[in-house]
Order: sequence, then structure tokens, then C-alpha cells
Amino acid sequence: MELTKEELQELENQLSCPTGNKGIETATLMNDTNIGMTKSSIDALQLVNNDVVLELGHGNCGHLNYLLEKAEKLSYTGLEISETMKLEAEKQIRGKELSSEVSFKLYDGKKIPIEDKSIHKIFTVNTLYFWKNPIEFLKEISRVLSENGICIVTFAQKGFMQKLPFVGDKFRLYNTTDLELLLKNSPLTISELIHQTEKVKTKTNTLVDRDFTIAILKHRL
Repeated sequence: MELTKEELQELENQLSCPTGNKGIETATLMNDTNIGMTKSSIDALQLVNNDVVLELGHGNCGHLNYLLEKAEKLSYTGLEISETMKLEAEKQIRGKELSSEVSFKLYDGKKIPIEDKSIHKIFTVNTLYFWKNPIEFLKEISRVLSENGICIVTFAQKGFMQKLPFVGDKFRLYNTTDLELLLKNSPLTISELIHQTEKVKTKTNTLVDRDFTIAILKHRL
């Protein structure tokens, strides 16, 4: 069943910042739809014991167990602009004994409340579209990333995203060339690009091929 214009607008709003009960529903859908991209991103981090990990925009963090199983004694911090998502993510650790340190924090989507050079691995999945000032945000990522650390930015290609009916003004779309141009003016550079295609059911219940890219970034020499 096709969504109305108003329903598509509400979905776009919730995707950019999930709020309330509708946000919880959207986050569950997001986790189910994006789990392939998220797991591929976690795999690309190549986590090792004692890594300090930062995720930007974790949603309900339904992938947390998958991440924590990759190595021992990890330190994971998740940052979110959505209080609803922070509360949902905290349910993942409630009442559990973890061998890794896990915390979730709210932030403004601009300034990362983390000490300089303190993070080994950073990753973010499907948030690039919503960065208000990408160059300044990349500077923030660079600031908190350790000297030999990596940052993974995973995004669906522009050609795919343009076909989705709920993608409107809140999204800034990218293809690989767009990302390369963006990074030219940043302190980070591309170390590796991983291109993948997967079959997914969209938020409007249609099965499609999604082309996405995992960009592995490092400090510019």
C-alpha cells in the first residue's frame, strides 16, 4: 500500500531524528532494513581486543551484540541526537553483565563530546545525509580519532536514494565522487572503498537492490 504525502513526510522526519512511539517503530524498521549495511561496517572495522569504539547515530543499537562479539574488552560509546533512540539503545544493556564497557550519550550532532585522539575506531551508517555542516563535522571526527585510527562512513549511493519516495529536503545525497570532493577539504582521506549491493525491503514495503558504499577514512598525511 502506498503512503500518503503526509505519511512520507512524517517518515522522513522520523528517519532524520526518531521521536516518541512513532520513532521507536521507525527505529525498529531502520534496524531491520539496515542490518546488512551495519554488520558489513562492523566487519570492516576489524576490531581487536581493547579497541575504543565510537558510533555516531546508533538508532536502537540492535546490532550491539554483533559488535561486542568481535573482540574482548572493547570500550563502546554511542552518540545520538535523539533522546528516544538513546533510551531504546540502553535497553540493549539493561540487566546484562558485559565484558566490554558500553555507554550511550546525547549530543547536538555538531560537537563530539569526546577527548582528542582518544578513539581507535569510529563508524556511522546512513547518517551522512543528515550532517548539517559536513566539513566541520569531519574536523570533529578527525579531532577525536587516534593517530592511526580509522573512521567508517557507510551510505547508500545517490542513484538508489533518489528513487525512494520519502527522500526529501532533509537528505543530502552522495555518490562516491561527491564524497571524494567533500573529503578534499577535510583532514581525513579515503583509505579504502568497499562497494556492495544487497536486496532490501524499503520503508514502503518494496523489494529493491540497494547499492551502498563503505568508506574507510584515515588521517591525511
